[in-house]
Amino acid sequence: MIKTIGVIGAGQMGNGIAHVFALHNHPVILCDLTEWRLASALATIRDNLYRQMRKGLVEAGNIDEIINRIFLTTRLTDLAAADFVVETVPEDEALKIDIFRKLDEIVQPGVVIASNSSSISISRIAEATAHPERVIGMHFMNPAPVMELVELIRALTTSNETFELIRDLCVKMGKTPVEASDYPGFLINRILMPMINEAVYCLYQGVGTRENIDMVMFLGANHPMGPLTLADLIGLDTCLAIMETLFHGFGDPKYRPCPLLRKYVEAGWLGRKTKRGFYEYG
Repeated sequence: MIKTIGVIGAGQMGNGIAHVFALHNHPVILCDLTEWRLASALATIRDNLYRQMRKGLVEAGNIDEIINRIFLTTRLTDLAAADFVVETVPEDEALKIDIFRKLDEIVQPGVVIASNSSSISISRIAEATAHPERVIGMHFMNPAPVMELVELIRALTTSNETFELIRDLCVKMGKTPVEASDYPGFLINRILMPMINEAVYCLYQGVGTRENIDMVMFLGANHPMGPLTLADLIGLDTCLAIMETLFHGFGDPKYRPCPLLRKYVEAGWLGRKTKRGFYEYG
């Protein structure tokens, strides 16, 4: 039975995933490298809970109780108390593999470890552990407290028992799990990121302004936001990392990241989280 949830990484995705589990009555162990990142994550979770309260989704009297379910730590070894762990660190394969190797020695026997990877092979991550049958991809959408979809990716070694356990957990969280095969980008980013990359090419080549590129997809394709706005929300560094995974994974030039996307990342213009991407944020 899964009760206590471990979350590694307190960034944009990690704090959102911790929020989801704490909201659904799970004690959460949220782990990151520094105290200030953890404090920032908890402040974000509190702000988002108040936002849900104003929409009538959370009772005001429950907010402190939800927050108190989240235990903050900088020690990976504290995850020994978790019944399930999900990793949400940046899209860096070597970093993820290192974490999974360490977790494999920390977690209790039978505990499933999931990666929130948005494009990196789950099979390669699983191979780094002694129990690859207990490794699965669990890709939440951003923002995790709002978005219904969770992409579930089996490694070649993922057991049916592991898959069913995590699928049921998604349903209990009010999410809709969708299975995807373990290919670069899985389903959502195999489709979404080339569209965003092409939008960046349109800006790079002067086909349209940033506003017009977004407007044609907002009004013409009925998307909730334009692709450049969405890229800023996701993080341009994440978009670039996924495009690199697609490009190297398939060896197909259609996945080549736009030079403008790379230039923005090199300049530190990563989107909303740095207050500057394709748009400026006050």
